[in-house]
Amino acid sequence: MTIVSPSMLSADFSKLGGELVRVEKAGADWAHLDVMDGEFVPNITFGPPVIKAIRKCSDIVFDAHLMIEDPIRYIDPFADAGCDMITVHCEARGDIHGAIAKIKGKGLKAGISVNPETDVTKLEEYLPEVDLALVMTVHPGFGGQSFIADCVPKISWVKEWAKKNGRDILVSVDGGINGETSKVCVEAGVDVLVAGSYLFKMKDMAPAIAEWQRY
Repeated sequence: MTIVSPSMLSADFSKLGGELVRVEKAGADWAHLDVMDGEFVPNITFGPPVIKAIRKCSDIVFDAHLMIEDPIRYIDPFADAGCDMITVHCEARGDIHGAIAKIKGKGLKAGISVNPETDVTKLEEYLPEVDLALVMTVHPGFGGQSFIADCVPKISWVKEWAKKNGRDILVSVDGGINGETSKVCVEAGVDVLVAGSYLFKMKDMAPAIAEWQRY
């Protein structure tokens, strides 16, 4: 079964708690929380206080994606806000190994993410330490971008690495996921589909989520 993690970046921020409830009622497995600091990416979204506030609205798994520089500085606040899984970027400044260790030390699942322009082999030094690898199929920072098909082989590369090294790593994909691109990613071996605008523009996203979960 494929895990579906709707990206709250595409939700209506004026009623974020209600949108989270909508996602949970639609049958989603996780809720993907895109955190941007205006440095690592040219945009700013929300931080621990907002996550802590909406945590009260749902028990769904919080899948936090930190698009921030030097993420080790903020692991404690995001963990304390109620995140279940925290993913950091291999391209970010700072002690990324230390950030992963800190996430694990808080009893949470840890992930590592790779941008479209980055060679997937840059993940190799982090894969022995993480539970999830997030392959970006758009340039991070903004929702609604077009899917970059050249990134799909990265999914298969991580799956092969995990198999060869006896590691149980989930592979997630984020960016431009829709009815067609989701199939391409699942065929490549993806475990988690992160989708934003495609799902949130639907009045009822439950049928699409259920279809993906059956992949």
